[in-house]
Amino acid sequence: MTVHDPELATPTHRDGEKWAKAADGVLPAWVADMDFPVAPAIRRALIERIDTDLGYPAWFNEPDGAPLGEVYAARMHRRHGFPVEPTHVRLFTDVNQAIWVLLHLATEAGDAVAVHTPACPPLLDVLHAADRPARHVPMVSGRDGWGFDLERLDRDLTRGDPARCRLVILVNPHNPTGRVFSRTELEGLAELVLRHDLLVLSDEVHADLAYAPHRHLPFAALGAEIRRRTMTVTSASKAFNLAGVRCAVAHIGVPEVRAALDAQRGLPYGQVGVLAVEAVRAAWTSGDAWLDGVRATLAVNRRILLEGLPAEIGHHPPEATFLSWLDCRGLGVGADPAGFFEREAKVMLFSGPAFGPGGDGFVRLNFATDRGVLTEILHRIRGAVDRL
Repeated sequence: MTVHDPELATPTHRDGEKWAKAADGVLPAWVADMDFPVAPAIRRALIERIDTDLGYPAWFNEPDGAPLGEVYAARMHRRHGFPVEPTHVRLFTDVNQAIWVLLHLATEAGDAVAVHTPACPPLLDVLHAADRPARHVPMVSGRDGWGFDLERLDRDLTRGDPARCRLVILVNPHNPTGRVFSRTELEGLAELVLRHDLLVLSDEVHADLAYAPHRHLPFAALGAEIRRRTMTVTSASKAFNLAGVRCAVAHIGVPEVRAALDAQRGLPYGQVGVLAVEAVRAAWTSGDAWLDGVRATLAVNRRILLEGLPAEIGHHPPEATFLSWLDCRGLGVGADPAGFFEREAKVMLFSGPAFGPGGDGFVRLNFATDRGVLTEILHRIRGAVDRL
């Protein structure tokens, strides 16, 4: 693979959505998949399961957190110092399904849901489809990075109309800005949650991908009362590149929601597959060495991106994730710069307007790829900007 080669081809070993949706000659850097091989521990676990038994698993009808409750609890304690209750864990096919189900069980149609924007498109889609109007909490770009206004959120919650706000969705680390919220910010949010009698649905799927010195703090770790109000959703899909495996974990601290879910267990929501469980178990118990290598590669790519972007594109280096939120408003190429870059640079980026309020003039770039591919992407972007 030659850098700056106009014939740079799609990797023949990858046929997922990220590469399949890109036109010939276009390099994809849009959807949140990494271009790295599967972790050896996961591969071994899947082969062993295939060679052993693909019938009904022994955990099929077990109660509570089986089969990943203890695994998730051990990982949270090991990596974040947070002791969670394994029997409060439930499994879903992916994070979006978990959010959909928990929204329906914890709120009523018409209830408003506070959410930081811009926000990942599937999350906005879930809120719209569930008839839970979004109450936007704008992320604000400052000299030191991205943040949000707690006082504005307090005012918005206080006004109480046009719909009762019952729940806050927290995405931490934040997608698309890559922000890792500080303890001070999270404690401020927790104070509002208690004062306004809210529940919290915390999407922490990028938690394993924070860059030093930033550290992820689980929202439910802020105290017993917050834990009883928080539903934490996560998965191995981002850190271990397992989006197609379809397995997510929800730690449901709200007793009423947990009971409502168990009353319908396995019927309308389906169940995860045995291969999905084995993949996640292997990732969370035996995959840390592989993850350390991926994190080191991402840190280098993050620096390459910072050094290689044109000066005309605004950019706060992400504090976590392999995604960069790029401010292209100064280029004068319209509300959706993704079209410009696909036409002029032959690079496919994620459309900023798809992320809702705050997305106009932005694109999201995925830098979890081969270093040569990333260098070529940046070369093409610089060329397109120079030609403006």
